[in-house]
Formats: sequence, structure tokens, C-alpha cells
Amino acid sequence: MDYVISMLGPLSNGALVTLKLFFITLALSVPLGLALALARISRFKALARFVEAYIWLMRGTPLMLQLLFIYFALPFVPVIGVRLPDFPSAVVAFALNYAAYFAEIFRAGIQSVDRGQYEGAKVLGLSYSQTMRRIVLPQMVRTILPPVSNETITLVKDTSLIYVLALNDLLRAARGIVQRDFTTTPFVVAAAFYLLMTLVLTWGFNRLEKRYARYDA
Repeated sequence: MDYVISMLGPLSNGALVTLKLFFITLALSVPLGLALALARISRFKALARFVEAYIWLMRGTPLMLQLLFIYFALPFVPVIGVRLPDFPSAVVAFALNYAAYFAEIFRAGIQSVDRGQYEGAKVLGLSYSQTMRRIVLPQMVRTILPPVSNETITLVKDTSLIYVLALNDLLRAARGIVQRDFTTTPFVVAAAFYLLMTLVLTWGFNRLEKRYARYDA
């Protein structure tokens, strides 16, 4: 038990890096995903096609590859040529990747709203932005909660990919102790950290789903 307690400090520091990346990614990818979803269903065909291609690219290539590209290859891209530090590189890669997934979830949620809702809003004299803000998006939330919950929980686990950039996240901290002490116990403790984080998220989303189900009744 004393050994487990002794490793809680380094693992907690690693967990803070994991949580920092998690919250920043959510804060950036959710609004970006919503903007992409609206662009995807817009009447401007060129914009819709561009967003469709972007989503296809981000969903069709591994997140780890995107991480490595932004950190190692982006500085050599003509015109852009930007070199980002390790953590900002991770944030950019995660935000761009998850925005694509959230965009498809939001698009499906928006398109699940009955067309009669749009017509009713038009009769009431509401603009497109007012229709989206006051009628469509509130109804969309109820539909997208389960898939958003899944993506959010997946995000917690995907943060472990940043070990390729040598960031001292939860998994890398655990691996460092394993290599030092030749025991797999740190991996078990790290798994408990991940399970605790996903448990909190699962509980929170279950509460939200019950709340919106109560409104349906």
C-alpha cells in the first residue's frame, strides 16, 4: 500500500496533463464542430464540399499520424512552415480531429429535427440564425447526447496518444515508474485513474440524458 501511495504524486501530475488536454480539446472542438456541421449543411455547395473533404480526411487518418504530422512535418510545409511546441501541437491535432467527429454528430442531430419546425419558424418570422438558436439546436441536444457521450469518453482514452510527443501525461508517468521499478502495478493504478475519469463523465451524461428524457415526457 505504501508503494501505491508513493506513486500517486507522479501519476496525479500526469493525470493533470491528461485532464488539461481533455478540457482544452473539448472547449475548442465542440464549437468548431458545430460551425463545421452548419457549414456542411449550408446552401453554399463549395463550402459544404470543402467541409465534407476535411471531415473525410480527419476521420480517415489515424489521430497519431495527425499528431506526428503537426509536430514534425508542419514546419516543412510550404507557406505555413510553423513549428509548434509539443503541447500546443497536441491541442491542435486533438481539436481538429475531434471537431470532425463532433461535426458529423451535430449534423445528424440538426437533420433529425422535423422540417415542419423550420416551416413553423419561418411563418413566425424568425431568421435562420434565430431558428437554429431557439428551435433546432435545443432539440438537437437531446438527440446527440449518447454519441457525444461516447466521443467524450473516447477522448479521455485517446489523450494517452500524446506519449509519442514525450509529454508527461498519465500513461507516460506510469510507464516511467514501470521501467524504473520493474513492476506493472503503476499500470493498474493508471487504469484506475482512467476508470475514475470515465466514471465521472458517464455519470454526468446519464444525468443529462435523464433530464432531457423528463422533458420529453
